[in-house]
Amino acid sequence: MPIVINLDKVLTEQNMKSADLAALIGITTANLSILKTGKAKAVRFSTLEAICKVLECQPGDILEYVNE
Repeated sequence: MPIVINLDKVLTEQNMKSADLAALIGITTANLSILKTGKAKAVRFSTLEAICKVLECQPGDILEYVNE
């Protein structure tokens, strides 16, 4: 898939655990795991906004396009 999810990298840089982020943005850890592993077919802008707000980052820090 040409869209790469760098959420683990950003979480590590922020010294935050996935469970903590999930609780802060109001989604389940299972749904966050699906997003982190790139298995999600879509992501809501409200979820992306919440992640960026909590992690103080930009969407481009989390999502990356890689031409195969």
